[in-house]
Amino acid sequence: MRPAQRRVVITGIGAVTPVGNDAATTWTSFMAGRSGVGPITTFDASTFPVRIAGMVRDFDPESRIPRADLRRNLSRQGMFGVAAAQEALADAGVGADTYRPRDRGVSVGATSGRPSLDELAEIFHRFRDSLPLYRQPLEHVLERDQNVPAAAIARSAGCEGPMLGISTACTASGHAIGEAYRRIQEGDARLMIAGGYDSLISWLDILGFSLLGALTTDFADEPERASRPFSADRSGFVLGEGAAMFVLEDLEGARERGATIHAELTGYAATMNAYRMTDPPPDGGGVTLAMARALEESDVPPEDIGYIAAHGTSTPGNDLCETLAIKDVFGAHAPQLAISSVKSMVGHLTAAAAGVGLIGALGVLREGRAPPTINLESPGPKLDLDYVPNTAKSVDTSAAMVNAFAFGGTNACFILEKVRAS
Repeated sequence: MRPAQRRVVITGIGAVTPVGNDAATTWTSFMAGRSGVGPITTFDASTFPVRIAGMVRDFDPESRIPRADLRRNLSRQGMFGVAAAQEALADAGVGADTYRPRDRGVSVGATSGRPSLDELAEIFHRFRDSLPLYRQPLEHVLERDQNVPAAAIARSAGCEGPMLGISTACTASGHAIGEAYRRIQEGDARLMIAGGYDSLISWLDILGFSLLGALTTDFADEPERASRPFSADRSGFVLGEGAAMFVLEDLEGARERGATIHAELTGYAATMNAYRMTDPPPDGGGVTLAMARALEESDVPPEDIGYIAAHGTSTPGNDLCETLAIKDVFGAHAPQLAISSVKSMVGHLTAAAAGVGLIGALGVLREGRAPPTINLESPGPKLDLDYVPNTAKSVDTSAAMVNAFAFGGTNACFILEKVRAS
């Protein structure tokens, strides 16, 4: 028989982002409105229509990742994820004797890696010329496997419990955190390492998103101005890379071991738009439903939410859809909300995007200040809420919402609060 649903708290935070190689630096950069968008350095993009992205810089994997894991074919995104997880575990004070291995688990959102252009050309030429099929080196296959980093995280933390690898595009880390929350609620685990990591700044992804018309080509000479959520002149998103990882625990266990509690997760919902592959529904659709259901589970009155970490991609469709959904869910309280998109500073971290938004929301609950949406000089038509333009602002609230939406129509939303006394 399962125990009654457990309360779930966040006790550890870790990050590697375009504005900081750890969670503290990332938060400081958010509050300063600092942009991490600049020239692409992962490949020669000089002939591509898009040549800028939110790049992680000056990252030293040897100082952040156990030596044994560095030898296990970790991809660029995988190194970010393992490093962020190590930071989160240290922040939570998790040791070898923190719960039984069977009570510890991992839940990550990520995407599979891409072959190099040379490798893809070799595959194509062999197929075209009826030559024996190209055999990819095993290490290349492992580097592209999204679950190899998750396994490294599990090994380093001795996790023998639930293991979830989720690939739902830009909602992936939202789903990973939400499903980790469920596993603890339902008694399948007492501790879960959850979040996401991604690095889609490859020739294939830049080309693909460019052909879709999803990436902005504006401000190529001023890349720090290119990501412009909710702005009238927004024209597409900027890709970013990095990781955001968290330690989730049941409240009773966290209190027993004297862990620092950053916030409590009290509601989560996942929905599907069933509309179009790339466009959000103009009436809010499943976006509205995800927010409403997360609020319903949390039992937090809408007027008690003070901050929303918006998905806020800087695309015309998403920003309007999200705004309409917020108005639908919050009604008269919507104009009182502080709403911001940290994508304006780091770009779109795709599978890690919700996790980065969660870092912003946790900071609001901790410090009572909301990070800004930079580059917001003139809001677009019908975008008339408080998007915290350009400068951080004070927000007195005990509850916040985090949104994530994705290509394909998947949505995730969760509610976090300062820990309730009872």
